[in-house]
Parts: sequence; C-alpha cells; structure tokens
Amino acid sequence: MTEHLHKFADLYRKQGPWCAAYVDAGAGTVEGREAAEVRPGNVRTALAEKGASPADLEAMEAAVAPAYGVPVPVSRFVLVRQGTVELNELLPGPLMGPKHLSAGIVPDLLPLLKHRPEEFPYIVAEVSREGAEIRLEYVGRPGPASISDVAGSSEDIRKLSVGDGWAQDKQQRRTEDIWRRNADEVAGQIDSIVDSSGARLIVLAGDVRARGLVQDQLAEAHRPLVRMLDSHTRTGGAHHEGFEDRVQELIALQWAEEQEQIMDRLALQQGQANPESTTGIGAVVQALQQAQVDVLILNDTALADHPLLALGAEPWVATAEEQALGADVLGKVSATVALLRAAALTDSKLLLVPDGVLPGGAGVAALLRWPTGPEAPGRNAT
Repeated sequence: MTEHLHKFADLYRKQGPWCAAYVDAGAGTVEGREAAEVRPGNVRTALAEKGASPADLEAMEAAVAPAYGVPVPVSRFVLVRQGTVELNELLPGPLMGPKHLSAGIVPDLLPLLKHRPEEFPYIVAEVSREGAEIRLEYVGRPGPASISDVAGSSEDIRKLSVGDGWAQDKQQRRTEDIWRRNADEVAGQIDSIVDSSGARLIVLAGDVRARGLVQDQLAEAHRPLVRMLDSHTRTGGAHHEGFEDRVQELIALQWAEEQEQIMDRLALQQGQANPESTTGIGAVVQALQQAQVDVLILNDTALADHPLLALGAEPWVATAEEQALGADVLGKVSATVALLRAAALTDSKLLLVPDGVLPGGAGVAALLRWPTGPEAPGRNAT
C-alpha cells in the first residue's frame, strides 16, 4: 500500500525538537476509564525521561486526554513541537504494534503510517438512467468526504413498448439519446472528482445499462479504475452491509495489485545495466539526495539499529558529514526516521514491506524516476 508522503513535508521542514506519542485512546469500559485517566500522566513521565521540554510535556499531556464518547477500540497519534500540538489524530482500531513515545530532533511518523497506511481515495456511484449519486470516500475515514447528486433529464426516459413502428423507433432513439446525455453528465462529474482527489478506484453500482454507458463516457485514463457491482448502495440492512463488504474487497484487491506491480518493477530492474531501481541504504540515500526516488520500499525492522544523519536543508539526509553539502547537520536519527523524512521532502511515495520481501535481505530499496549509472563498488546493501 503506497503512501504519498508529500502531505507531511511542511511538518518535516519545521525546526524541532519534537515529541511523538502513539497510544491507546479508548475509554469505553470501567477498566478503560481507569486506564485512560492515568494515561496522560504516564505519557508525560515517560517523555520527561526522554528529555522533552516542560512546554512540550504540558501540551502532550493535554493532547492525549481520553477520547470519551468515541467507539472503541480507538488509538491516537500526537506530534508536539515547541509547546504546540502540530498533529493530533484519532485512529479507528487498536494499536497496530507497540505503544510509541519518542523525543527527538525530527518527528517520527512511522507509527501513524503503519496504522493508517494511506488515505486511499475511491468513488462509489449508484447510477440510473436519470442520473447518479456519487460519493467520494477515503479508506479509514468515517463517512463520505463528499456526495454529488447528478439529476439528468427524465423526459421520455422510458422506451415505448407498443405503438406505430416508425414513431416507436423514433421515440426509442430519442430515449437512448437522453440516456447517453445523462450518462455523459454523470461521467463528467466522476472525471472531475477523480482529477481533484486522485481517486484510485471507481465503483459503479445501480442500473446495468446506465453503468455501461457511464463507463464508456469516462475519460480514457479513468476507465481502468472502474469496477462494477451488481448491487445498490442505498439498500438498507444486510444488503447494505454486504455491499460495503464487497467494496472493501475491491479496495483490498486494488492495493494488492498495486503492491504486486511495484515489486514486479523492482524485480525486473535487478541486473539491468542502468536500472531504474536501487537497493541498500547507501544507494537509496544517494538517490534521495538527488530527489531521484519515486517509491521508497522500506522494511523498518531490518533498519532498526542503523543511524543516519538528518540535515536541516537539501539534501536532507546523509550517511556521513562530508555528504551534507553545506547543510546543517541536525544530528543522528534512526535510518527509518531519516529516510521517511527525506522521502517526504522529495515528494516520494512509500511502500512498507515485511521481512523477506526485498532481495538479499535488504532493509530498503527504491524505484527511481530516472535510471542509475553503473553500480559503484562497495555500496552498503543493508
């Protein structure tokens, strides 16, 4: 599941120090309330031991207050800088890994990215021959981000079943023209939403003929995003739940297909004379320094004990001070934190992978925007 990291670039440009907390936020039972009430104080104590400033401790303690009235399980991710809460997100579901508390010169967003791998935008449209209801939704967000109703012409919308042959044919052609015009209006609205949101899946439900007409009228680049469902979005009860389950299945299939395409691209580049990929910390750092990375492929557990230098300006990351190119060296941070930051600041995407996926047991690889030259000797393949 790829994540577009550029949305975090403004955070990464701000001067630290930073505090981060990824904790349970639930308070739904009596036991949960008791744990929730002591949680802010426990977080404050732990971050004080890590050297956080009094202003940051005060802000963090207030930010991790219990989320009363929110359905459980629920988690929370908070970033604090210079006494100000820069990010505070309630995340549906339990913690996706251990609790995380950190204080450092750059923010550690890995727990947030693991819990909410990406804001996958998708469109669900229930279409009819008269128009459509079009919903833009994001994985992990409750409710639609937007709902658009398209009401086309309903005049002469139904074909005649009896009557004079010539008149009937004329009426049927007129009816089909109205269907196509309505479908064109619906398709235009869907195209506009895809262009503005970057939606990666279009689910068409509703009338069978209308679905086909809408798909045919979509922009050519958007047609491959379409998946058809023989259901209706507004059917209540178990039928509605079944529809939503099928939509989630389509999203999972789309994610799996995208990940497979990325790994296939990586495998295809292995052994090429001038590959559009690279593997290992040294090679990936060099590519990030040149803003060459399109997709950063990261196994964070394999890099847990490997530090890198975070820089205050371009090229943002280095393996040694002589690579800083005049930028201020902020200090040593974990490789994962440094690589994520550099990727965000160079508009790269992210794919998190488990152990054993990358070739040769490497912890990091990258697909590149342009090919590399011949392999330099002695690169670190960690």
